[in-house]
Amino acid sequence: MRSIRTLLGAALLPPAIAASALSPCIATAYVEPPWFRKDIASGKLPPIAVRLPETPSLVTYKGTDRKPGQYGGSLNMLMARAKDTRMAVVYGYARLVAYDENYTLVPDILERFEVEGDRVFTFYLRKGHRWSDGKLFTTDDFRYWWEDVVNNQTLSRYGVPRALLVQGKTPKVEFIDAHTVRFSWDRPNPYFLPALAGPRPLYLYMPRHYIKQFHENYAPKKLFQKMTKKGKEPRSWAKYHRKLGRMFRFQNPKLPTLQPWVPTTRPPGDRYVFVRNPYFHRIDANGRQMPYIDRLVFVIADSKIIPAKAGVGETDLQGRYLRFTDFTFLKRGEDRGKHKVYQWKTAVGSQIALYPNLNHKDPVWRKLFRDVRFRRALSLGINRREINHVMYYGLADEGGNTILPSSPLFKPEYRAAWTQYDIRKANELLNQIGLTSRGADGYRLLPDGRPLEIIVEAASEGSEYTDAMNLVKDSWRQIGIRLFPKNTRREMFRRRVYAGLTHVAMWTGMDYANVRADTPPLELAPTDQVQLQWSQWGLYYSSKGKSGQKPDDPGAIELIKLLYKWEMATSVAARRDIWKQMLKICAEQVYTIGIVGGVIQPVVVNVRLRNVPRKGVWAWDPGAHLGIYRPDTFWFAKAKKAIH
Repeated sequence: MRSIRTLLGAALLPPAIAASALSPCIATAYVEPPWFRKDIASGKLPPIAVRLPETPSLVTYKGTDRKPGQYGGSLNMLMARAKDTRMAVVYGYARLVAYDENYTLVPDILERFEVEGDRVFTFYLRKGHRWSDGKLFTTDDFRYWWEDVVNNQTLSRYGVPRALLVQGKTPKVEFIDAHTVRFSWDRPNPYFLPALAGPRPLYLYMPRHYIKQFHENYAPKKLFQKMTKKGKEPRSWAKYHRKLGRMFRFQNPKLPTLQPWVPTTRPPGDRYVFVRNPYFHRIDANGRQMPYIDRLVFVIADSKIIPAKAGVGETDLQGRYLRFTDFTFLKRGEDRGKHKVYQWKTAVGSQIALYPNLNHKDPVWRKLFRDVRFRRALSLGINRREINHVMYYGLADEGGNTILPSSPLFKPEYRAAWTQYDIRKANELLNQIGLTSRGADGYRLLPDGRPLEIIVEAASEGSEYTDAMNLVKDSWRQIGIRLFPKNTRREMFRRRVYAGLTHVAMWTGMDYANVRADTPPLELAPTDQVQLQWSQWGLYYSSKGKSGQKPDDPGAIELIKLLYKWEMATSVAARRDIWKQMLKICAEQVYTIGIVGGVIQPVVVNVRLRNVPRKGVWAWDPGAHLGIYRPDTFWFAKAKKAIH
């Protein structure tokens, strides 16, 4: 890395879609979205030339089959719960800095940024950029977040976000002028920019002009009295501030946003509508303001029937809640002429993985799950080839939960470790532990005499997990372990894991396994409560020791130490070596049990919908699933005019 790296907004959407600063002189070529004509005629909205920043982000499509689009239409998607309103932020993917399709970090909301030694980050805002309600977006919004939210103990219970801490030290934050802000540390902070570009981004700003009315330092007297009236805690104003200022939840229509679509529906509901942001900062070469599509509509449906609805054309674009097992049915539905099914690659380390709960509440189970011999035995007792052929027609890659072969850090031994189907070896390991007593039914007993019955829990999203659990159940029978499958709703599923009630969870593996040396290895160490194998250790890390449990497993402790070394490393070679050490520990310790990977992700696309890539990568972080391909650039051929 050069000592100073400057990135301009000239590469927002490569390789197909590039962005650059656009001269204000092109304002005469702007094409007004018909959606706003009435509001402009009535004076409710100013014309497009006033609404855009002085230097909008210019979208181009050189070198691809994607083309400039036309205005209009409603993009319908199916979601399973009200919380899925956040997917409008995930898919909208407007970020200070964002990943392009080459997974390079480039400016987006920012006009440009400069990085010096991974220690000093200077951000330049677009002059004239406005929130969705027309108020200017300036460094005052950053100042409010930093001074009045992050450094307010009532609002920020856990203090400064971890991505802003370097060896426990907070950054120096400078508000240089209305359009320039600088964050700096004494040591490198490799987490900072990736956190800003994530599917659930780190927000460094809030719409000060709106949210400050719910802050104790600025609230009007009557409103403050209402928020803290008799019978409520003196600090209850913070509940209003948090609830109404959730920029990621996207459930408060009054909260200004910088995303391409703006929410109009408050929960609860079974249909959530998002309409185009009149002040969105991107345009195409023809002068059309993004997004092309006027409305984004989320229809709530049971996750179990979403594949069926997608297969009969009740959605315009669907990847979420679809799995490989739905592919054949969805493909047959193409004959109706309403949709096509694209085959995207998945970037997860394993399509299906088991997570033994090392933080189980029961001391007997906890001790067992923390014994590496037990985890290895569980892995050796899985017939991956059978699962691959029965469920995936032999097209999946059998092996552990690790990085992908496309990663330069990949080694075959990581994927192969303790994954061969070896009933004899698995039984030997279980006997070594002392699990030699068996009940009348032939199944093993726990050290305290209870049956060794493992409940494997999964979120109830289709039949894929259930089918896999039943196949694992058959093979584990041969090592004397009884498996009981259990499906629950996602919210309950996670709560049970966090409470230490789940024996083994079933979920996908690493979110993004096509890693490079500079990719933060956060998924390999206990760093977050959402990590199902050690949620309490992860919470301890993410809360900076204020919650959760301090890790006491030697391997987990070593992974955290290596993570700290990676953070301080100053060369790619050093980070590459640390990655390999961490991957080796995870493979040998089998903290997660991968089953198969490399599975196709079906994506259902309306036949009239344009600019959706036929070949894409379905990944959460980095990638934000659809977000990296910028749905604001998708458009309908001969779209019907939406009702305003």
